[in-house]
Amino acid sequence: MTFALRRIAAMLGVLIALTVALFTLQQVSGTDPAKAYVGANASQAALDAARARLGLDDPLPSRYLHYLTGLLHGDLQNSLRTRTPVASDLASVLPASLELAACVLFLAVLLGALFAYVSAIGARGAGLLRAVLFSGAAAPTFLLGMVAVLVFYGRLGWLPAGGRTAYRDAPTGPTGFLLVDSLLAGRPEVFGDAVTHLALPALCAAISPAVAIGRVLVDGLTANLEADHARTARAAGLTERAVLLRHAARNSLGPALSMVGIQAGALLAGLVVVEKIFGWPGIGSYLDASVAAADLPGITGVALLLGIVYVVLNTVVDALQVLADRRLALT
Repeated sequence: MTFALRRIAAMLGVLIALTVALFTLQQVSGTDPAKAYVGANASQAALDAARARLGLDDPLPSRYLHYLTGLLHGDLQNSLRTRTPVASDLASVLPASLELAACVLFLAVLLGALFAYVSAIGARGAGLLRAVLFSGAAAPTFLLGMVAVLVFYGRLGWLPAGGRTAYRDAPTGPTGFLLVDSLLAGRPEVFGDAVTHLALPALCAAISPAVAIGRVLVDGLTANLEADHARTARAAGLTERAVLLRHAARNSLGPALSMVGIQAGALLAGLVVVEKIFGWPGIGSYLDASVAAADLPGITGVALLLGIVYVVLNTVVDALQVLADRRLALT
């Protein structure tokens, strides 16, 4: 219980610090929220009324409390670009990014675990897999994406170059995740098409975190395979694979889970480049358009969302680490 309270308090402290930073950014940016609220052509009287309604003439501490209260009620202000609430804009694009991020994380964990497993047992093909993953991780994401489009779309014609689906009548609800909604609607052809559209962006974004996760897991497995308990298990007649899976794997999960949390938290931010290259209609594309239009409410709304996701994911990973090793709850 003490561990959980400490982690929750730390999470809340980080989130409050994030809101202070974003509020300060808005104050020094020179953007007038009242003008954004009523429109650039509004009269001075309308601007003054809007400033009073929004509390912009109040002292700075009161304005921050008003801003924080708005955030707690889901008010992220209005976008200067779309003229609609930022919360509504993010709600419309977030499912596409979450779907892509989930596929990226799944691939990253799968490739990282495979890399760690074949490296730890010295399986055939381990060197080739290591070379492929390390080469992909060394290349910038934008270059990797462009090469993937040129090869798999332009040269081979195996996969589409961008977008989320080729079907104009693809189901749009109730979850917002096209893979799930297509199955719920009984549209397997849309599901297959969505998988092909996910393949290139997910693979390009997954290689770098897969290497990071795999390297941490390899170090943990190697150390545990050389420990006394592993030697005892071998002496009892267990095969190397059984020693790896029954004894070394669980003891290596803590650092690997920590790395998964770091990669997952940074994943949505890293998808900005991937979504731009592949025309994926998520928060990365929304942020790119907001930056181009100097839409500060849109930019800070995305920053706040990414910050919340990062902090919450790392808190969840801390809890998973404690489940894997109860001794961590005492630290």
